Amino acid sequence: MEPPHQILQNVTAVTEFILLGLSSNPKTQLILFAVFLLIYLMALTGNILILLAISLDNKLHSPMYFFLGNLSVVDIGYTTSTVPKMMMNYLSHERTISLSGCLSQLYFFISFGGIECLLLAVMAYDRYVAICHPLHYSGFMSHKVCASLAATAWILGLANSGVHSGLISLLSFCQDNVIHHFFCDIPSLLQLSCSNTQVNHTVLFVVGGSVGIGSFVFTLVSYVYIVASILRIQTKDGRLKTFSTCASHLTVVNIFYGTGIFTYFIPSSASSHKKNQALSVMYGIVAPMLNPIIYCLRNKDVQNALQKAIGKVQ
Repeated sequence: MEPPHQILQNVTAVTEFILLGLSSNPKTQLILFAVFLLIYLMALTGNILILLAISLDNKLHSPMYFFLGNLSVVDIGYTTSTVPKMMMNYLSHERTISLSGCLSQLYFFISFGGIECLLLAVMAYDRYVAICHPLHYSGFMSHKVCASLAATAWILGLANSGVHSGLISLLSFCQDNVIHHFFCDIPSLLQLSCSNTQVNHTVLFVVGGSVGIGSFVFTLVSYVYIVASILRIQTKDGRLKTFSTCASHLTVVNIFYGTGIFTYFIPSSASSHKKNQALSVMYGIVAPMLNPIIYCLRNKDVQNALQKAIGKVQ
C-alpha cells in the first residue's frame, strides 16, 4: 500500500488557470479584441465625462448626481477588472492567469458588482424621497445622509466580496484548471475545486443573496411607491414629467438586474457556458458602457453640463 505522504505528492496543486474566453478561433479573437477595445474606451470616456460634468457644474451638485458620480467610478472599476486581461489574452497565445491574479480579479469584480447593486438601491430611495416626499427631500437627503449612504454601499460591497474571495482562497484546486469563461468568477471556480464547496454555496446564497436580491427587492418596493405616487397626479403632463426623473435609473436597473439574476441564481445545469458568458458580457461590460449614454440621452441637465465641460477642456 502506498504511504499517505506519497499519495499527497501525486496530487498536483493548481497554481494558475487557463481562461478559455469567448472564442478559440484566431480571426474571431481579433474581432472580439477590436469590439471590446471599443466598448472599453466608450465606457471609460463616458463615465469620465459624467464625473467631469458633475464636478464642474454646480447645478449637478445634488444627491441624485452625487450617487451617479459614485456609479460612474464603480462602472470604471467594473470593466477594468476584466476587460484589459481579456484583451491581452486575445493578443497572446497564453491565456493563463495565476491563482493570486485570479483571486484578485474575482475580488474586484464581485466588489464593484455588489457596490453597484447597493448604489442602485440607494438611487431608488433617492427617487422615492424626491417624488413621494418632496417637501422633506432636503432633510432626508442632506449631504451627511448622502455621504453615509454611499459609504455604506462601498463598505458592504467590499465586505461582501471579501467574504466570498476569502472562502474561495481556502479551497484546493487539483489538476483541472480550465475556466470556461473570460474571467475568474465564483461559479466557475467552485466547479473546478476539489474541496467541499457546500459552505461556499451556502454563503453565496445567504450573503450574496442578501446583497443582490435584497438590493433588488428594496429597489422594487421603492418603485411600487413611486408608481403609486405618480398615478395620483391628475394631469398627464405632470405624470410624464415626474416619471422622466427616474426613467434613466429604471432603465439601468432593468439591464443590470435582468442579466445578473439569470447568471447567479439559475442553476448551472439549466444554462450553458455560452449563455453565462453572454449574460456576463451584458451586465459586466456592456451595462457600464450604456449607463452614461442612458443618463445623457434622457437628461438635459447632464447634456448641458457635458457641453460646458467639453468646452472647458478644449
